[in-house]
Amino acid sequence: SLTLDPDTAHPRLALSEDGKCVRWEDTRRAVPDHPKRFDSSRCVLGREGFGSGQHYWEVQVGDGAAWAIGVAKESVRRKGRISVKPEVGIWAVGQCGSQCQALTSPTVPISLPEAPKVVGVYLDYEAGQVAFFDSQKEIPMFTYPPTSFSGEQVLP
Repeated sequence: SLTLDPDTAHPRLALSEDGKCVRWEDTRRAVPDHPKRFDSSRCVLGREGFGSGQHYWEVQVGDGAAWAIGVAKESVRRKGRISVKPEVGIWAVGQCGSQCQALTSPTVPISLPEAPKVVGVYLDYEAGQVAFFDSQKEIPMFTYPPTSFSGEQVLP
């Protein structure tokens, strides 16, 4: 099962001890500046990436009013502000308030009967496919156009 890498977490993202839960904190934590850490963008990456194969995992977002979930190339820039979009190596969906959207440029609204509580992520490395689902209701949310990951590891 997936775990989050504390060395990559933005200073205001607090991870659980087992690395399976993350939440936003109102204050920055005192954390060492690590080359892998996101210092401005509110991101955290998984410990293990994928360089081949088909993978599926689920993320419980619960009643969170603001969240984003996706995958990123290992080479994604960690320092300074980045826009979350495929052009920088991040494929994601998110929710802000009551609106779900694909984090493209510009963003694409996703219309769902209600906000998802559990989001499924499907990655097919060779096909270059990333797709998202409301996994409780088994409704597709968004599928990105096929891409190439250029032989790089892709991290949750």
